[in-house]
Amino acid sequence: MAEPKIKYDRQLRIWGEQGQAALEKASICLLNCGPTGSETLKNLVLGGVGSITVIDGSKVDAGDLGNNFMVDESSVGQSKAKCVCAFLQELNDAVKAKFIEEYPESLIETNPSFFSQFTLVVATQLGEDSMLKLDRICREANVMLIFARSYGLTGFVRISVKEHTVVESKPDHFLDDLRLNNPWPELRRFAESIDLDVQDTVAHKHTPYVVILVKMADKWAKSHGGSLPSTREEKKEFKDLLKASMVAADEDNYREAIEASFKVFAPRGISSDLQQILNDNRAEVDSNSSDFWVMVAALKEFIANEGSGEAPLEGSIPDMTSSTELYVNLQNIFQAKAEADCLVIEQRVRYILKKIGKDPNSISKTTVKSFCRNARKLRVCRYRSIEDEFNSPILPELQKYLTDEDYSVAVGFYILLRAVDRFAANYNSFPGQFHGGMDEDISRLKTTAVGLLSDLGCNGSTLTEDLINEMCRFGASQLHAVAAFIGGIASQEVIKLITRQFVPMSGTFIFNGIDHKSQLLCL
Repeated sequence: MAEPKIKYDRQLRIWGEQGQAALEKASICLLNCGPTGSETLKNLVLGGVGSITVIDGSKVDAGDLGNNFMVDESSVGQSKAKCVCAFLQELNDAVKAKFIEEYPESLIETNPSFFSQFTLVVATQLGEDSMLKLDRICREANVMLIFARSYGLTGFVRISVKEHTVVESKPDHFLDDLRLNNPWPELRRFAESIDLDVQDTVAHKHTPYVVILVKMADKWAKSHGGSLPSTREEKKEFKDLLKASMVAADEDNYREAIEASFKVFAPRGISSDLQQILNDNRAEVDSNSSDFWVMVAALKEFIANEGSGEAPLEGSIPDMTSSTELYVNLQNIFQAKAEADCLVIEQRVRYILKKIGKDPNSISKTTVKSFCRNARKLRVCRYRSIEDEFNSPILPELQKYLTDEDYSVAVGFYILLRAVDRFAANYNSFPGQFHGGMDEDISRLKTTAVGLLSDLGCNGSTLTEDLINEMCRFGASQLHAVAAFIGGIASQEVIKLITRQFVPMSGTFIFNGIDHKSQLLCL
């Protein structure tokens, strides 16, 4: 077997050893191993999850050979769970795999405590009644849950957890933590020690833009009553001052300073998103609080005291035009400040842990360091229960989606995916599932969908005839291409939840294969 670092090399570059360790500890349960479930689990097995348990009571039939690559002709008549499990085990022998030949609906009904042993449950192709029951079970047991379903040319993915906290949210775009608008004493002293009017042209063009902006901002503030540029005219004037300070046209450091000048104009202090987390009642910690909220409580104290309104410094600086000596010195100043801030937070964490009756060393130094480095990017995700969403959706949002041309097809599929379950409960088959009677199925599905909309408070709302016709034409089939796509989205969200890196999607993800569109509905 290949060494894990070689085997998982590419993904380690994304979520690191800590993320991979979390995956390797995870225990995943899959309900129904048709194409959607099999494709989801395939991605997770290749990623190196710790163990998988496949639950499916059906046998492989000829129809499965056309949409599930994890069974073959020799599998026909055998347990689907057993065949898929064996195939997945071949993909990665480091993953522990087992199967249970039982219908998920039966297991949900008769043995709800079964699910408490897992890190996360992936429930595919479940009807509405089973979804509601499983959601209640997993929420009570604090087990993460993801629903996924493919249905003809549409499908959905929905996460359901009470609360999910993210330290390493890794946003695509985020302002460097340079404190150009609020330098601490050591950075200010370093900047003051450098002469921007130096006669040596080589030295002039190798002064880091951080130093240039700190000095120019300080100069501006002294002549403007302590204020930094705020209006468009002032910002233009500040940039003109930077241009005027150039002594040659090829001074890349001054060009970088002009491009980065917006960092001087940024507001001081913390973002409204971080303030919202600090104001959360979970930040008032007790013996039942998670490590995340204990560290948030320490962060809140730090910002109010030692931080003077700022979060702990991240401690890294971007590449920039500079002499090696000045860059290394600047790097050391940032790292020293970050380490000092982290030490204060760590001391506060230890004190809070002791105060609430926990082991003061129960949160590792590495965890605190990662928290400090990402303090400005913390995220807290909370999801409505399936029952709340299904019974009491946010009515203004639902009505907006129904009347918005951009969302009308996505919300149409959302309603119809629920309507087909009502249809199946009433008529013992899905619309269009069997040959003949298509016109009758279309009429019945339309009546069912209108009734559902009425129950949700959208009296008078209707769906397009074309969409209802298409839903009947799908005949509850699972197309491999759609199942693979839905499985890819679901497995991506599983990895986010388990590694606690990146931000999981909120709301219900709807795939519209007719128009090749994907949209999130927050209901």
